[in-house]
Amino acid sequence: MEFFTADTHFYHEDLLTSQHFSPRPYDNIHGEHEGLITAWNTRVSKNDQVYHLGDVAMMNHVRPERRANELVAEILEQLNGHITLIKGNHDARSLFKYLSHHNPILSDGRAKYTFEDVGCIVKANHHQFFLTHYPLIFGKSQNSINLHGHIHHTMVAIPENINVGIDSADLDYLTAVERPTWGSPLTFTEIETIMQRKHDDFAKRR
Repeated sequence: MEFFTADTHFYHEDLLTSQHFSPRPYDNIHGEHEGLITAWNTRVSKNDQVYHLGDVAMMNHVRPERRANELVAEILEQLNGHITLIKGNHDARSLFKYLSHHNPILSDGRAKYTFEDVGCIVKANHHQFFLTHYPLIFGKSQNSINLHGHIHHTMVAIPENINVGIDSADLDYLTAVERPTWGSPLTFTEIETIMQRKHDDFAKRR
């Protein structure tokens, strides 16, 4: 299966005090990390594909840089699946280089990590999904959808833009029963439900 997420911001303790920009149901980093790892691994199996759309961690406070990269790698190694990392504004290029040089080979013979500086395209169910960290504004489109992160607990007011970040406001289009555990990567089914409901919501506003 394929999954999508963004803005995990591991080690970003300041976000735990945010009630509006990035509300998180934890009051300490250790608990948040355990919760995110459990939520991820409950859904994702060892050979699944996860697209992480940027801002894996926030490590500006950790020195030296190599130690910061080691700490992030220790978290990522606990997460199931093959992970495509799309660079976000808080992802240091040195982190991608470190992970590239310490890239585990999984049981199916593929490397755990692949890397994209800007984004990539995934085709599924007659749609093109443009996967980026920053939202793309390419206007009304029949078949092109932008999955993105970056803007945390808000949304782009365009139905073709879906924020897949763990604290996204677009998740409010899922009912309490449908909504996965906080921090879980999203499935295509959940994204398509969000897409349809967001489209219907904005159609009523015209």
